[in-house]
Amino acid sequence: MDSHVEVAGDAAEWSAPHEKLRPRSRPLLPARDPFYQPPPGYEHTAPGTVLRSREVQLAFLGLIPQRFTATQLLYRTTDLNKNASTTVTTVLTPSERTPDMPCPIVSYQCAIDAVTGRCFPSYALRRRAKAAGALAQFEMLLIVAALAEGWAVSVPDHGGPLGLFGAPFEPGYCVLDGLRAAVNFAPLKLSQEAPIGLWGYSGGGLATAWAAEMYDGYAAELNVVGAVLGSPVGDLGSTYHRLNGKFFSGLPTMVVAALMQTYPDLRRVIEEHASDEGKALFEKLGKMTTAQAVVRLRKQNMASMLDRPLQELLDMPEVQHVFDHIRLGIAAPTMPVLIVQAAHDRIISVDDIDQLARTYSAGGTDVTYHRDRFAEHIMLHPMSAPMALRWLRDRFDGRPLDENRRRTTWPTLLNPSTYRGLARLARVSGKVVTGRGVERRPLSQYDR
Repeated sequence: MDSHVEVAGDAAEWSAPHEKLRPRSRPLLPARDPFYQPPPGYEHTAPGTVLRSREVQLAFLGLIPQRFTATQLLYRTTDLNKNASTTVTTVLTPSERTPDMPCPIVSYQCAIDAVTGRCFPSYALRRRAKAAGALAQFEMLLIVAALAEGWAVSVPDHGGPLGLFGAPFEPGYCVLDGLRAAVNFAPLKLSQEAPIGLWGYSGGGLATAWAAEMYDGYAAELNVVGAVLGSPVGDLGSTYHRLNGKFFSGLPTMVVAALMQTYPDLRRVIEEHASDEGKALFEKLGKMTTAQAVVRLRKQNMASMLDRPLQELLDMPEVQHVFDHIRLGIAAPTMPVLIVQAAHDRIISVDDIDQLARTYSAGGTDVTYHRDRFAEHIMLHPMSAPMALRWLRDRFDGRPLDENRRRTTWPTLLNPSTYRGLARLARVSGKVVTGRGVERRPLSQYDR
């Protein structure tokens, strides 16, 4: 796995190794896979530099192989503290492309919502991956739907090498550098001028929002024309208070476990005041997938894991600093955004997303806000997928925003175009589930 590197000052010339497809190999967990280890001297390369590449086979739920292969890229990116880091993106490209036109690119951010490498898309999407409970395995259906539109799709491990769920800034850097890596990797034949869209829901929506906010000051050379922020967890601190002790209490507990790796003061507070049972639980969280954490920690109140009242710890300056630091809204995206949020969401407060939409609009962002009055968190993701795909195609085709805004105000459950789009999505999903492959027939043509 060695790389040749010649470093001269801050410049570096790389001969990045490439691995051919190994169809019968079982994927290693990221922590044990040499592919994820950066070669010496990578710090001197520019963000988005491809350090390694390989071809991999994908499978639905790790079991049903797909007829298309994907290319994985290890690339240089930036961490929360502006230091060099690396992560991996999985890139799918359509078999057919429109001649003489740049192939549009979508960066799809999965709801990783975990610390364990089993939930990283680069592992969970692969054939024979042991990742039961990783949400990325189910989101493959939407990734392939974007591929069926004729778009290339980049699926980054936006939590970085440590799976820093909930951390600010860094997910945005990982997303944007993954796009840089994809367009810089010549074998993919993607254009620097290609229109780019961002898309994610829930934890993936949060990562997408960070990418949208970081874009102008970090990767403005990319041609990002729109971002779909599905229920993007505008205020993680508020979400923690909302979910602790409830059915989905595993999610905020997982966030605390991840943020302990990012904020030393928070780790100190937890280690000083967690009970033995609490410390043991935080250790186990590092190995749980998202679904496992939700099931095992349902209705778990973090107060039972501490030796002091929970509110006392939440009021500590070290903890308040973390909650303030991880809140979205530090910059207004310069590209148009579609925000999708359920009014009756049991996980993400609609009030937080209302405030985020107002903050973005006040900062000059062209916001289309679909505030669905009938749906809830889990159901809205697939129900809003036809809208998201249609909105992205409108951005790629340069259609006016005003026309699209009028078409996104009606609840998805009462919109006939939703069901036309879902029928097409069902056909695409059926081919994924049976491993028959997909052809390029845009989903968006069915729901105009």
